[in-house]
Amino acid sequence: MAAPRRGAPVLLIRGSGPLLKSFFTLVSKPLCSSAAASRPLDAQRLAEKLRAQKREQKTKTKPVPTSPVQRRVQELVRFTQQLQRVHPNVLAKALSRGILHQDKDLVVINKPYGLPVHGGPGVQLCISEVLPILAKILHGHKAEPLHLCHRLDKETTGVMVLAWEKEVAHQVQELFRTRQVAKKYWAVTVHVPVPSAGVVDIPIIEKEVQGQQQHHKMTLSPSYRMDNGKMVKVRTSRNAQVAVTQYRVLSSTVSSALVELQPITGIKHQLRVHLSFGLDCPILGDHKYSDWNRLAPQKLPVGTLKKLGLEQPKARYIPLHLHARQLILPPLGFRKEELHLVCRLPRFFVHSLRRLGLEMPDQDENGHNEARPLEAQ
Repeated sequence: MAAPRRGAPVLLIRGSGPLLKSFFTLVSKPLCSSAAASRPLDAQRLAEKLRAQKREQKTKTKPVPTSPVQRRVQELVRFTQQLQRVHPNVLAKALSRGILHQDKDLVVINKPYGLPVHGGPGVQLCISEVLPILAKILHGHKAEPLHLCHRLDKETTGVMVLAWEKEVAHQVQELFRTRQVAKKYWAVTVHVPVPSAGVVDIPIIEKEVQGQQQHHKMTLSPSYRMDNGKMVKVRTSRNAQVAVTQYRVLSSTVSSALVELQPITGIKHQLRVHLSFGLDCPILGDHKYSDWNRLAPQKLPVGTLKKLGLEQPKARYIPLHLHARQLILPPLGFRKEELHLVCRLPRFFVHSLRRLGLEMPDQDENGHNEARPLEAQ
């Protein structure tokens, strides 16, 4: 038997039987078979085929909905899915095109739907991340980053104030904290508040919701309860926070309303909680606070679904109809007069008003509203 060449690897295997035979079949086949060279090519072709199929599935067009509302819902779904994939430069340019006011101290933007203000788990893009880019777009490459003066929820649209200097941002934050900033929100509600104007003064507390889906929600912590027809004061929790909301109905139908809200305090999710649990009029598209016991898509009345041109399974895609409509800032710095900031409604909000038969109010310089038909828009 010829000795193996120097440097060649030697494999010594002891044993016999079917197991050894199978091992030799497994090891020797790739080394000896003439098809061995072609197998990597086959794998490469398979990988290319799979990639081509995936590209085809992505580009495959879905049937276009016939209803304008369903088309709009599909656009919103696509928009919210793509929003987190937008490049920060693109988002900053979009924000710069929607600036409501700019002076040497402040920049006021129109916050879009579905965009968080701060980062967090699972957040790939937020407003705070693009502030340095937005500053460079407005003031050149040597500009210092803008600073946040307050926050809005991810699903809330509308007026948002930024400051060029950190000191000015702190001054504006103090104005918000001491309730010197007048804020007005517009919301579309499911059901109509009764009475049509009033004040909700009920403390709010965060609680854990027990059940299959354990989660936390803000809820009411009232100071009084009814006991045998009598109003009885109850001991309030130490964790409950004072929450006061002034509201009035601007336009209404049998099953929905356009409501103006003025939060006197600034508690987390205050407007949503007061409307849903205090007035039994949840905001359209509020899938968190429409039901206390579960996290599920908002269940809408049949009449509302019919007006919107939707079926209940599609209600999960309805965005929150809560818009920061107006801010009035007191004099600050070089500015000796109040600054009135008004932001137009987003398109989806206007479409819903039209479908629900709600009138769009006019607003004069003093902030007074007068309802008018939406067709005049």
